[in-house]
Amino acid sequence: MVRDEDQRAIRGHVLQADDLGPIYRRVREGGMAERCFLPRLISRCILQFQISASVEQCTTLMNATMDLMAHEIELRYAPLRYITWLIPSLGFIGTVTGIGHALAYAGEPGRYQEPTLLTEVTGRLAVSFDGTLVALVMAAILMFWQNIVETREELALNASGQYCLDHLINRIYVDKAGRPA
Repeated sequence: MVRDEDQRAIRGHVLQADDLGPIYRRVREGGMAERCFLPRLISRCILQFQISASVEQCTTLMNATMDLMAHEIELRYAPLRYITWLIPSLGFIGTVTGIGHALAYAGEPGRYQEPTLLTEVTGRLAVSFDGTLVALVMAAILMFWQNIVETREELALNASGQYCLDHLINRIYVDKAGRPA
């Protein structure tokens, strides 16, 4: 049995089962409980602990939730990844089309004798290759910013998980018999 003075000392450093209700209500009333990582993690962990009175199950649920949230992040970036792939593909399609038009121009009857043929064909090819270069540069810039934003979102998820571990899960007090205090 924990003495009263020990109970007061523990209360400043740990969370007991009856401390979790007000925390849960504050998180749910904050309006961000379904949209943001941290409130979602906190509310799910508290609910799991209230149901099971097990810190281990709470930790397992948090890990599973973080895996789902990481997958959620991955899915959000799928359309952007497609666009990033599409841009250089369109550039290559433009290059192939341009090469075809330049060769068709050069292959027209009687063209091979014109003194400006080489200049005209290389000019048409240059436009085709410039289009591909622009598409590749655009894709590289888009991929760079996508990676920065996605990394920051993943760091926010990891920070939320770390916060839950440090300030919620690792602070829940369960007595020696395994009952919430």
